[in-house]
Order: sequence, then structure tokens, then C-alpha cells
Amino acid sequence: MEQRLRTLARRRAVAVAAAGALAAAGLIAPTAPVQAAEADLIVNGGFEEGLTGWFANNGNATDSATLSPTTDAYSGSGAVRVTARTTTGSGPMQNLSGKVQAGQAYTLTARIRYDNPAGPATKQFFATMHYGAASYTNLVSVTATKGQWAQFNGTFTIPAGQAVSTARLFFETPWTSTPSTDPDLHLMDFTLDDVSVVGAAPPAPASKTIEVVGKLPGEHNPLIGHKFGADGFGFVHDGRVYMYLTNDTQGYAPDPVTGVSPGINYGDINQITVISSEDLVNWTDHGEIQVAGPDGVAPFTNNSWAPGMAKKVVDGEEKFFLYYANGGGSSNVITGESPVGPWTSERDSTLIDGRTPGAEAVAWKFDPAPLVDSDGEAYLYFGGGPAATNMPPAERFNNPKNIRVIRLGDDMVSTEGTAEVVDAPVAFEAAQVFKRDGRYYLSYSSHFGGNDFGGNQTPLPGYPGAGQIGYLISDDPMDWPKETYAGVLFPNQSQFFGPGTGGNNHQSVFEFEGRYYFTHHAPTLNKRINGDTTQGYRSPHMQELTFNPDGTIQQVVGTYAGVDQVRDFDPYRVFEAETFGWSKGVATTKVDGGSDQFGDSAPNLVVRDIDNGDWTALSAVDFGTGAGAVTAKVRPLVAGGQIQVRLDEVTAPVVATIPVDAEAGEWTELTAELTGVTGVHDVYFSYTGPADTDLFELDSWSFTAAPPALTVSATAEIRCFGRKGQVLVTVANGDTVRLTGSVTSAAYGSKSIGLQPGASKPRTFPTGEAQVPAGEVTVEVTGRRDGAPLTTTLTTTYPARSCG
Repeated sequence: MEQRLRTLARRRAVAVAAAGALAAAGLIAPTAPVQAAEADLIVNGGFEEGLTGWFANNGNATDSATLSPTTDAYSGSGAVRVTARTTTGSGPMQNLSGKVQAGQAYTLTARIRYDNPAGPATKQFFATMHYGAASYTNLVSVTATKGQWAQFNGTFTIPAGQAVSTARLFFETPWTSTPSTDPDLHLMDFTLDDVSVVGAAPPAPASKTIEVVGKLPGEHNPLIGHKFGADGFGFVHDGRVYMYLTNDTQGYAPDPVTGVSPGINYGDINQITVISSEDLVNWTDHGEIQVAGPDGVAPFTNNSWAPGMAKKVVDGEEKFFLYYANGGGSSNVITGESPVGPWTSERDSTLIDGRTPGAEAVAWKFDPAPLVDSDGEAYLYFGGGPAATNMPPAERFNNPKNIRVIRLGDDMVSTEGTAEVVDAPVAFEAAQVFKRDGRYYLSYSSHFGGNDFGGNQTPLPGYPGAGQIGYLISDDPMDWPKETYAGVLFPNQSQFFGPGTGGNNHQSVFEFEGRYYFTHHAPTLNKRINGDTTQGYRSPHMQELTFNPDGTIQQVVGTYAGVDQVRDFDPYRVFEAETFGWSKGVATTKVDGGSDQFGDSAPNLVVRDIDNGDWTALSAVDFGTGAGAVTAKVRPLVAGGQIQVRLDEVTAPVVATIPVDAEAGEWTELTAELTGVTGVHDVYFSYTGPADTDLFELDSWSFTAAPPALTVSATAEIRCFGRKGQVLVTVANGDTVRLTGSVTSAAYGSKSIGLQPGASKPRTFPTGEAQVPAGEVTVEVTGRRDGAPLTTTLTTTYPARSCG
């Protein structure tokens, strides 16, 4: 069936190509819209940079070719030689996704030559666009004479209704299903040069930066306020909690005037967002993993939703396995060297699909959630969607049997045996399992009824209502009869967050430092942007999970307050600037190089789109006995920017200012001193500078502790002896070490002093004056603590006094 669809698409495409050729020849009036700001959308069309931007067409599993740079060019010093073609579509390809637009016209030119001695005297070649799946359109054609350079030269218009989220241009010979029967006719080698596609450059993408304060200071939900994320899966590794999220921000495109985005389009999502935290309140943005699509880690998949994460030692090596839904029809897995990558695919086909034993009756073979048990055995839970129509209506509603569990192979990228039914009551999707005290807990999202689930039916007593999170408890990770149902873990989120936040949900449970936590999503950030009419963009939330003495779960209440911060934030290290407790008006982006905090193999992000009045903040930062300085790694974009550091409130007094006065466009480290910053505080970094322009980008922060100080105090006053005044200075040693030093009056000289621990001593300075003006005294003392010398200097003042 797949091949037939491709054939029909190709036959329709020939007519389009013919029309394009007639238009190029001037025989019919072109209907293309007038183009503005035309640009060449092809990268390295002359192959002067080798194969940069080009790859062999891989639209079908059978497509394959070898691309080799060659100096045998039509012009310039480079071209590409195409050999070892396995199909007629096997040729050089370039990805134009995001560059071309539906309804727009383009001019395509290129040079092509073939030399096969046994080939025909002439041969037709096509420039073809692959729009994804079985959608192919021949754009421009040329008939070449053997041994001579021929020129593609034509225009084409992308139909107004054509989806262009995938648009890949390639060069081929006319399609036939059996090219190997006559390879000299269908699979000849050829050389390509000087490729150009000229037309309207795509409009600048709408800003995705969220300008509102989406996560309010003091609140811990949603987890982040600068982007969206759904279907959160919590995973603990090496003292951090990682959250893997469906990248709802990928399709977010708010109107520049109204601020309202079109509704979310799940079909365009092919990235997974990763965030992590060591305290559950300050979250570091690790950016997006390009999982699926033409440029993805697993390009044979189209989507990446509902991630699940696991780690396991395989062949002596610790590996990380990220499972994801490839739309509704299948699920897959990629492998990482760490929780943040780098990532590779050990498979060239999906892990769970229609071939999976025991999953044939499952409508939606998605939402994969792994569990690695304490004995090393691994399991994958998946499935959802409409119930099988061969069941009675009441059973379709109450026990749809649409979720499955299957054993994973030791390699974690294969399955073993047959998938078993999870008979979760009123089940819809989102199965996930955790283990506690030797028992297994499976949570899932319940359905909303309707014809897919038997029509108007009566739910059995105690079963979940629409859009709730139910759960089961079992002693066996493969055995889930309906009798293991234990109740509702979480009602629908709209019960807690109000209008605009309803719909289905997706949850996970994980253990972190002896406590259990429940994650879910809700469109609360979307609501703060647009009010009660939301567009489906979801945000991650977290609540603590508690249990009754019998092991059942106490029903979770959703709050904006969220969970407690499990530890204060340590500022005395280099940490990523994209670590936020709260933020306003900023965005993040990946840049080249590794992370200063997480290592060279981890992705590096920076904070961008920083405008006057924006800010970021950290929750509960512990400065201990005192911070001495703060350093920012920053790239100035304009002159006049500043970073101001404040404590506890965004409007609090400034405790440090960093002028961002380095060379524009260059990364540099800038430092400001801090005094009097001790103890635990929320820290606000506020950004100021010229209006209506991006000020700078930020890569990392670090604080340094103030040098240790001795505990010493001093007071000064004027005493009168007769009609003359004396300055009396009393120095007290509150430390545990002996102090030596000096007491100096700016007006009356200096005297030495020595103090045992706990002692105090006076020093007097006769003035010889009856009218003594106000003045200042400096005390400088030195002591040795743990063998290291420490020096403290302090000043004290005294008021004027008359002794006459």
C-alpha cells in the first residue's frame, strides 16, 4: 500500500512538473505571487564547500546513493558525483524545511550531466520535493544529452494548502518500481552543480519569548515560566532530577499584535525538552533534543511525544534510554551517553508498532514508559486510544483493555515475548509505573467517553471520572487485572486551576532522596498569557506524593505553591545562567561548545532576548558567612547595558552592579564586588539598558566567597579631662584567636594593640583641644586561624564634643 501511494503521488506530480516547464518556456501566463526580498534558499549550491548541506535522499528505506565531491564541475572548483544509486529517487538532497512557504513561487536552476557509456542518448531528470510521508512533487525537469551539461531552469509554486513543515529537495530520474532490471537506463551515475532555488525568504519567525511572569515569585508551579512542556517524565540521576517534556513550545507562534497563538499542532512536534534541578525549584534548561524528523537522531520517525526515561548498564557501560511516541501509531527509543546526551539511535525502525506481539488490538501504540526493576529486568508500558469494537459497549467504557506491558531485552532497545493486557478501568493513555516497598504502582489517564468507548454508558462505582489519573497496585510488573485498581490519584487539573485548564493529562511518579513526587501538566502558563481561553500549550507541574499506612496513595491536590525546595542553592561554583527559579521576558538558545557546568559533551545554552526591564531569579541561595563578588559570562550586543543584583525582591536595593561594557559580540567575564551579602536569600538579576533592543546574552554565573573575617568590634567616643578632650577607642576581641594590630586616628596618630581571645582594651588619643570635631578611627588586626593569617580592618566614628 505504501508503494501504491507513492506511485499515485508521482503520477499527479508529473502534471505539476509539466505546468512548471510550460510556464518557464513562456507558453502560459505564470500565476505566481509577486515576490519580495528574494533570496537563494540553497546552501552550498556550487559544492565549493564539499558536501556541506547535502546528503543522499533517505525518504524510503530502499533509497541509497554515494555522494562524492568532484572537481569536474560546470563552474567553479566543485560539484557532486552521484554513484551507487539503488532507486530512481536516490540522489542528492537538501532540507528546505522552514525555508519555503505554501502559496509562494520559486525559480529553480541547476546543471546536470551523465556520462554512462551504456546509457541512453538522452535522459530526463527531475528536481523533486518530498513533503513527508508519500507526498512527492516533481518541480522542474530537463532532458539531458549524454556527456553534455544540461540546465534545469523553471519556476514552481507550492500549493496554498500544502503542508511544508517537511520540505526536502532532491534530484532523480523518472520513477519506476523496478529500476534494477535496467540500471543503465534508470540508475546511471550523474554529476550535479550550481543548484539554486530563488524566491521569497521565509518571514522572520514570530517571537516565542514569553513576556509575562509565568511562574510567580514564591510559587513553585509551573516548574518553568519561559517555555512550555508537557507529558513530563521525572528521572533521577546523580543527585539531580531530570524532566523530559514534549516540546509544546515548538509550535507556539503568538500573533505580534494580539499575543494569541494558533492552537497547538501536535503533528509538528518532533523535539523533546529537557530540564533538571537539584532542589526541585531552580530548574536548568538543557534545551531540546531533535529526536525525529529529517534532521533527527531517529530520522525514520516523524514525531516525539510523551517521553519516558531509564538507565541501565549494558555490556559494562552505563547507558540512558529515551523512549518516545512516534505519533499515535508507534513508539521508539534513542540512546544517550548521559541524561542530556549526546544521543544516537541503535535502531533503524520503530520499537513498538503493529508488528509487536500482543499489541495488535491497541489503537494508539504510544506513550512508552520504561521501568527497570531492582533485579535488572526491564519493562515497557504503552498504549491507549479507542477500545476494540468487538467488546460489549459497557466493557468498552469501563474496561477498554487498551494499555499493554512488554518485557524489554537486555539491550533496552528490543522487546521480548508478547505484550500483556493492563486492564485499567476507564483507561485512555499515559501508563507509568514506579515501585515502592516491593509493590508496583501503575498510574494512567482516564478517557472522556463517547462513541470510541461504547457511547453513553454508566461508569462502575469508584471508577475514574473523565480526564482523571487513576492507579493500580500489583505484586507483579506484568500482571494488572482490573481487581488491582486502587482509586483516583489525581482529579482533573481544572478542579484546581480553573477555566481553560481542562483536558487530558499525563503524569509520572519518581522517588528523590526518600520522598515521592507526582508530575503532571496543565496549561497554566498559557492561561497567564491569554486568560481563560487557552490554546492547548501545557506546562509541567509537580506535587509531593504521600501514602496511607496500607500503601494506598493520598489523593494529590494541585497547587501553584508546588513542592518545598529540598536544599538551598549553592552559589560558589560556575552554574548555567539558564537556571531559573523565576524569570520575566527572556528566552534560551543553544550555542556551540559544551557546558561550563555539565561538561564538554553536554549541550550549552545561553539566555537571550534580554531587554530593558527583564530579569531572572534564583530561589533560596545560601551565601553563608558572606559573598565577595559575582561574575557573569556575558556577550554584549549594544553599549550601555547593566546587570543589577538584588536580594529577596525584584525591586529591592541594588547590592552589586555589573556594567556590561566589554566589546560587542565577544564573550567575556565581568565581575562586581559584593559586601554584606550573607545568609539565605532569593537573588534577582535585573537587566537595564537602551530600550527596544536586545542588550546582551548570558552564559553562566559564579559567586566567590568573601575572605574569612575575624570577629572584632570597636567603639569610639570623646572623653573630657578638664577642658581638653581625648579620643577613647575600645577594641573587643570576640574571636577564639589572639589578635595584634593597630588603632589609628586620622587626626591624632596611631597606637599598637594586642588582644587575647575574649579580651577588650582601650586606646586613648589626647587632642589638646577644647572643641573636638567629629572624626574617624581605623582598627586593623591580624590573627592566625588554622595556621592561616587573617586580617580584618574596620572603621568607627565619633561625634564632635565641647569640653570648654
